[in-house]
Amino acid sequence: MFWINTKRILKAGFVNFWRNGFVSFAAVLIMLVTLFTLGSVVFLRAMLDTSLQELQAKVDVNVYFLTDAPEEDILTLKKSLETLPEVALVEYVTREQALAEFEERHADDQIILNALSELPDNPLGAVFNIKAREPSQYGTISDFLESAAALGAGQRVIIQEVNYFDNKNVIEKLSEIINSAETLGFAISIVLIVLSLIITFNTIRLAIYTAREEISVMRLVGAGSWYVRGPFVVEGIMYGVVAGVISLIIFYPLTIWLGPFTSRFFGAINIFDYYADNFGQIFLIIMGAGIVLGAVSSFMAVRRYLKA
Repeated sequence: MFWINTKRILKAGFVNFWRNGFVSFAAVLIMLVTLFTLGSVVFLRAMLDTSLQELQAKVDVNVYFLTDAPEEDILTLKKSLETLPEVALVEYVTREQALAEFEERHADDQIILNALSELPDNPLGAVFNIKAREPSQYGTISDFLESAAALGAGQRVIIQEVNYFDNKNVIEKLSEIINSAETLGFAISIVLIVLSLIITFNTIRLAIYTAREEISVMRLVGAGSWYVRGPFVVEGIMYGVVAGVISLIIFYPLTIWLGPFTSRFFGAINIFDYYADNFGQIFLIIMGAGIVLGAVSSFMAVRRYLKA
């Protein structure tokens, strides 16, 4: 009996979807706008996250060592830094590498190269390029470098300069931008999704309003709540599935067209590559949201007429 009722509910849902063509078209259209908005939020968050990561990658703290600093002490300090939870990466540039990079940067300035060749020894010291896990953690790393714990008590000073304070304002501004962008992006996402949910719910509610007399008749002949509600829930799920498929189809040419622009403007992300690489996840988000939204909206909308 259960399977017979289930088949009847599924069949009635499909029949209602095709029979109420105009109403179904309107519901799918509104659902399409909702899911397209949701998908756009996913892409925007991905581009925002990538842009912020690009900014973070360009910020670091440089530690400049004295030219006579023993390499053994430098490597000891490197190990100490790498044990800090705030440190993501410590890049060690030796004196020879620093000189080679300096000569490469000034390859077109013969005066500087001639002056450098007149010096009896390499005037450049080794360098650490330190990247923190979060921009706000550079202050903690700088404090460690200025403390006795950086080398151990009694050891000689080998650090000439830490440029944290030169970059402090930039780092603090970046931290503020990241926090503000994440908060704003989350708030906009919530507002858009809530508005879309309200519009979708009201549209499906209007679609079910056209079948209020049919619901009343079914109740009069003794149909149970689930038997009455089931076809409309199936119909709502179909709204979500159809709208989800159309959304995914629309995103394909749209992301191809926007891909080169996002690569230039946002740096490391091509929106089409992101769509292709994360298609499974995006498919689940859009289709899952469409199915849940359609089913829940239909379930809630029918409740009013079941109580009547």
